[in-house]
Amino acid sequence: MLEILHKTIKEKKPTTLDNFKTGSLVILEEPTKDEVDKVIDMLKLDEDIMSDSQDANEVPHLESENGVTYIFTRMPYEINNGQTVTTYPVMIAIGDKFVCCLFQRKTDLVDRIRSGVFDYATTQKTKLVFQIISDIHATYSKFILIINRGVRRATVDFKSIKNRDIVHFLRFESTLNDFLAALVHTNTVLNKLLSGRYVTLFQSDHDLIEDNLLENSQLIETSKSNLKNILNIRDVYSTVMTNNLNQTLKFLAVLTIILTIPTIIASLFGMNVALPFQDHPAAFWFIVFIVVSLSTGLLFIFSRSKWL
Repeated sequence: MLEILHKTIKEKKPTTLDNFKTGSLVILEEPTKDEVDKVIDMLKLDEDIMSDSQDANEVPHLESENGVTYIFTRMPYEINNGQTVTTYPVMIAIGDKFVCCLFQRKTDLVDRIRSGVFDYATTQKTKLVFQIISDIHATYSKFILIINRGVRRATVDFKSIKNRDIVHFLRFESTLNDFLAALVHTNTVLNKLLSGRYVTLFQSDHDLIEDNLLENSQLIETSKSNLKNILNIRDVYSTVMTNNLNQTLKFLAVLTIILTIPTIIASLFGMNVALPFQDHPAAFWFIVFIVVSLSTGLLFIFSRSKWL
């Protein structure tokens, strides 16, 4: 979808335009090739860079070509009915007369821009760009908060952790690693923008970049903290499972030894040869007494040795 929006400081909602106008915001959301080509021709954008913006594996970076600054970042989104969260590239181009955003997938951010939920003006290009980046950070924060809650629930009682919880942890770990890879590179992009070599910055713009840097750094630290917690939980769970297995094996070994004694005695008295007490009327109960006594004695010994 291709959409051209224009909004001044005094207007409450943006106006959708049929043709480009200076100070407009051009949005490409899940664009077709024809729409991308139209924007390239309309705004005189670099074809190679625009081609890179549609690469699903493009990492956050900064480029400048023919007076246009291209900011690449990544944005979280859900797949598999919300079972998995990953990121996709977002390209923001800033020119003298426009801001252009390319989103590979549909996003609520475009709906918020279209409805004018947050206060912005397409004529204030640099400020608008940093507002969009801040909104992307808010999306990261939402998903990280969900992961953090899931991790905290698991730390309440390690014994109640199920195999499905471990699968969730692996998904969380993969998501956080994906987030970190994007956020660390985005941090580099923001620092380059702060230098003022790529876009003209006013004092308010400096403040916005610094806010974005702070948000980005906090997201990085929170992601690292959650990753550390997940690894700790996995280690504890592995230790608990190993200990439980050892206890079970100990119990089975003791049970085997205790049952071996009556088995041997029963086998001896089951032989078709002359045996002690075979003609005694209380022979059976005498043998049972010996078996019970030996088994009880072994059980007492193992209990004192803390094998049970």
